[in-house]
Amino acid sequence: MTPLYEGKAKRLWATADPNVLRMEFKNDATAFNGEKKASFENKGRLNNAISTLIYGMLEKEGVPTHFVRQIDETNVEVHKVEILMVEVIIRNLAAGSFCKRTGVEEGRVFSQPIIEFCIKSDELGDPLVNDDYIRELSLATPEDLAFLREAALKVNAILIDFFARCGLKLVDFKLEFGRLAAQPGKIVLADEISPDGCRLWDLKTGEKMDKDRFRRDLGNVMEAYAEVLERVKSATR
Repeated sequence: MTPLYEGKAKRLWATADPNVLRMEFKNDATAFNGEKKASFENKGRLNNAISTLIYGMLEKEGVPTHFVRQIDETNVEVHKVEILMVEVIIRNLAAGSFCKRTGVEEGRVFSQPIIEFCIKSDELGDPLVNDDYIRELSLATPEDLAFLREAALKVNAILIDFFARCGLKLVDFKLEFGRLAAQPGKIVLADEISPDGCRLWDLKTGEKMDKDRFRRDLGNVMEAYAEVLERVKSATR
């Protein structure tokens, strides 16, 4: 079978239900808009397990998501959505591209979370945009953006507390949202939440426990992901 969609880290496949897809987590890793690539054994399994537990937790906290059920170690079923072409980034501390753009030292704690919007486009390098860009490019309505901000801040508050129970500091993370195919008026959280899209630092040591280990050639990438999974399991029991 040919996947309906293949991205850098996942594939989407059709199922017998036209409103449900199978999402497969790949072992591929990319950084710097695909310039750096590698493959790690068990990456798909670890990210699937982490994201499944976190999405289950978020559903219990009243956050609607595309998640339906886990199929096996690398596959889940998800509601079919039309992905909004606006990615949402939530920053609690200065890191990554924020530091590169501003010269601020890594680790500075913000007085309140910073919300950023990016165009979801590998070809353009996921450029940072504001509300006016989004309006003129017809990527989302003002009502959509208000919802995305509110939903992102709610998820952030939940995850800060959750990861703290895991002994981890949530530095920043990326979210994607989509409109349900079966209910086009309803926007839900989509994609995944894993160390691929979150910066997570150990609360005691400050050690990086996320994809920055791959970006910065720190080594022990999958060991860090496996440790995150064990902590997430403990916090969701």
